[in-house]
Amino acid sequence: MTRRTRSTWHIQREGDTLTVARRMPVRLDVAAEASFPACNRLVLAQQIRQDLWRRLQRLRGFAPVVQVVREADGLRVTAGGQLDAAAPEHTSAHVADMLNAPHLRQRWIAHASKQAATPSVGEARDV
Repeated sequence: MTRRTRSTWHIQREGDTLTVARRMPVRLDVAAEASFPACNRLVLAQQIRQDLWRRLQRLRGFAPVVQVVREADGLRVTAGGQLDAAAPEHTSAHVADMLNAPHLRQRWIAHASKQAATPSVGEARDV
């Protein structure tokens, strides 16, 4: 199921995979992966997407993508996106650094865990 938000973000759920993307179909020209504990996948994806955009918005034609896959021991996140031009050297490494930055991970997990415990009206719990 694909849903498009008012702010033109696509949210796609297919089984254990949740994808938040600016453009469909999804293309990952740059990407990095990291593992996270179980929490609200949509909130986690949106938090990561916001910080990813803040870091890479100056890249020509950058369209963020965050995929969150539910696994037995938690979540696997792939973050990156599509570019209209060649990716500068080390772009994927910058994304990996962001995904593994302790202060960001702590904030994302805290926010997504809080949201998992108290879902808002009309929003399904996505743990």
